[in-house]
Amino acid sequence: MKIVIVDDHPIVRDGVTYALQQYEDMEIIGSAKDGLEALGLIEEKRPDVAIVDLRMPGRGGIELVQKARSLSVNTRYIILTSYALPEDVKMAVATKIEGYVLKEALPEELVNAVRLVGKGRKYYDPEVLGLMMELKEQDDLDNLTPRELEVLGELANGLSNKAIAGKIFVSESTVKKHVANILDKLYFEDRTQAALYGYARGLGKGCRTFSDQTGDNI
Repeated sequence: MKIVIVDDHPIVRDGVTYALQQYEDMEIIGSAKDGLEALGLIEEKRPDVAIVDLRMPGRGGIELVQKARSLSVNTRYIILTSYALPEDVKMAVATKIEGYVLKEALPEELVNAVRLVGKGRKYYDPEVLGLMMELKEQDDLDNLTPRELEVLGELANGLSNKAIAGKIFVSESTVKKHVANILDKLYFEDRTQAALYGYARGLGKGCRTFSDQTGDNI
């Protein structure tokens, strides 16, 4: 596996190089001190994995990844940083960064992350995963309209489309459209999953029978 390391601190570059070059399946083929230098290195060497600092002079890690991908370089990326701030994690997820490791991690964790990412999988530090889950829950509900939140609450109460329509004074077909939107926005496969999620988020407070919901498909 061919790897490049991008960080503006020499001690970090040297430390990561030392940690990884102990393993026969890892070859360090270059390093760079900033995003501009790294872009040329990645374009020339086309490594399997690039370990990239989040904040660097000139061009940060996220911007570097976006630019490198626009050049059709098929490198996979691991952010190695001291930061796990919500805005940083959001940007990493939005950019589909394959790995996110904190600099406080043990060398073995970084090695594991590089191997997983190199094999086409993803690795996010447990602390970052926890933050991602919190952000996902917040963002998911924020994506719903007030009416969709109301319908989700009634799903959590175990009501059918017909029952929801009668309760909120809309047509059954309108409820069906709201449920379809809810499933799409929350990435659920069926209404039962949405109902359980709504109940877990405290949206439902009536009867919780999710097994069939009178046979509604959506």
